[in-house]
Amino acid sequence: MNVSGSGSGGAGARAEAFRRNEELERFLKEINGDLWEAEKRLLEREPEEYPVVFVVGPLRSGTTLMMQWLANTGQFAYPTNLLSRFYGAPVIGAKIQRLLTDEKYNFRNEILDFSAPVAYESENGKTKGALSPNEFWYFWRRFLPFGEIDYLPDVELLEKVDIATFRAEMLGIARVFEKPFALKAMICNYNLPFLDRVFPRAVFIYTKRDPYANIESVLKARERQTGSVRSWYSFRIPEYRELAALDDPVRQAAGQVYYINRAVEKGLGAIGEEKKMVVPYEEFCADPRRFYEELVRKLRGQGCDIREPYAGPESFRATREGPADPEIVRAYREFAERDGFEND
Repeated sequence: MNVSGSGSGGAGARAEAFRRNEELERFLKEINGDLWEAEKRLLEREPEEYPVVFVVGPLRSGTTLMMQWLANTGQFAYPTNLLSRFYGAPVIGAKIQRLLTDEKYNFRNEILDFSAPVAYESENGKTKGALSPNEFWYFWRRFLPFGEIDYLPDVELLEKVDIATFRAEMLGIARVFEKPFALKAMICNYNLPFLDRVFPRAVFIYTKRDPYANIESVLKARERQTGSVRSWYSFRIPEYRELAALDDPVRQAAGQVYYINRAVEKGLGAIGEEKKMVVPYEEFCADPRRFYEELVRKLRGQGCDIREPYAGPESFRATREGPADPEIVRAYREFAERDGFEND
């Protein structure tokens, strides 16, 4: 695991720029252990005051842009690079972050170092800046008892996960910031009904990119993260062994994107319309205001009334370099035609 990384957890060594800082890892483990007893006293299992917003979908589909956008609206709590360092005591971490960064607690401008806005920049999901969104995978892995494969059936998760603490910490973070808590949940792309059951008041945002552009982006991310286009990047999905056995990295990446889209769409099929929204990456970039208004409506249905009008960018530049590579198109359609589930 990597506190500040992109949840790679896959085969192959990381490129130098993405390697862990082992001294930091050890120190954070010590700090979080020291704070745990105090954290437990804060978890009062109170009723939900604010809903949770889960961002799901394939890697490289626009999930980081979505989180940066949600952060910049000012209407959501979210895991920051600062909060991620308190992955074992996140409610205390949220209190510390708010003490240091909320203007309400600013005394004579003593601490202004954390006031930089969230930039729309990232590298393989990794952002820079104390208050920029973090993927929070250490927090998730505290609770999810996954092994080599990042998946277990929902029934096993319901039996094995410490659901009371899992819920209490998520909802506790929201209570500290007095806002809905939004975070990436791609580690549970295959377990969305589980999340829906654990969090009755939630909205699922499914970021869905043109699959051919998505695959191309995955291949580039592999090379940046691991130094080789042949090395697996991101969570080891249930189909990992099947895909890892393929000698062709294009087919591997195509299957990875295809299977994740299929799993998310299947999982969302069991969740009520009032709790989910599909956000095509290209349409979001063209008109983010429309999706803000839709999200506000969904949250209102979950008992959370956001009254602030949209004040963010009117558009983003959708990243895409030229037409789809025919090899990528063939590889993706191979999976779609094989099991008859066309999700492009």
